[in-house]
Amino acid sequence: MFATRVYHYRDPAAVILGLKELRKQGLTPRGLLFVALDPRGETYLAVPEDFDAVSEIKVGDKLSLVPPFEGRYFHFDAVHRLPGDTVLWNGDRRLGDTGSAPEVACAISEWLKGSSAKNVFLGCTPHQPGSWWTVDHLSTVTELHALGYLDCVVTSNGILARKIDDHRLWHFEFAALAQQGSPTDGWTDVFASEMGKILLIERRVLNYRLVLTCEHGLVEIDVSHLPDLVIETARVQMRSGFGVVGRIDGGAFAVTAGTIEPWGLTNMSPAMLVGSPTDSLLDLPRTLRAMPLED
Repeated sequence: MFATRVYHYRDPAAVILGLKELRKQGLTPRGLLFVALDPRGETYLAVPEDFDAVSEIKVGDKLSLVPPFEGRYFHFDAVHRLPGDTVLWNGDRRLGDTGSAPEVACAISEWLKGSSAKNVFLGCTPHQPGSWWTVDHLSTVTELHALGYLDCVVTSNGILARKIDDHRLWHFEFAALAQQGSPTDGWTDVFASEMGKILLIERRVLNYRLVLTCEHGLVEIDVSHLPDLVIETARVQMRSGFGVVGRIDGGAFAVTAGTIEPWGLTNMSPAMLVGSPTDSLLDLPRTLRAMPLED
């Protein structure tokens, strides 16, 4: 869909300088397509070849792109700036082995601040999921997946996450984060899926709606009343292996296919954009069931 250009930085300090230079050339968070680290901790950014095309890119478009990197790379899924300028990021669990992931995540977060953006969402890649949080690149990193929390999604007043091998959705309020200093204790369950264990959470809340991919299908929820109430708005039964990873505002759902593991939906393929601006989740079953699953 978009011709891409790859930039390679050997250390996090070079990432900071590189992002600043790319901003001068016209890059915005919308145009940051993929961010990955290699086993040495060196950083690779994929951006559009034509920065004039950045304004046309939507989150759903990013999720349908094929990564331009070949070889062993560990991808970020999203980076979020939280209140107090703390940083939350999701991605390949092996990012934690590189040593440089916290510095790169904090560099991206600082760059987001310069664009008045709260987050950046990146392309869909196959990996075992992980989630991390830190105050800054010099502080201790909290491995949220070690506590069981994955696919962290930021809401207006907190963080939503699924738990490994669980059918419930969990929420952590920003007020608790301010009091406790880290998102370790104080998570509360706010929704229980009747479609089995939650395997994947859509990467962002859009119009207060969020899709949960469960063992036996998809559930759309309304999170506008958090932390008091989460309301189910739609439910679609379908065979396992499909998942909604995102959507285009006023457009299609970004649907991926993957392998069900005890820790969730893994080995996800680049998403396909399914549906039209008038479609709801209830309109997707026929199209979803026709999609071939990858081995």
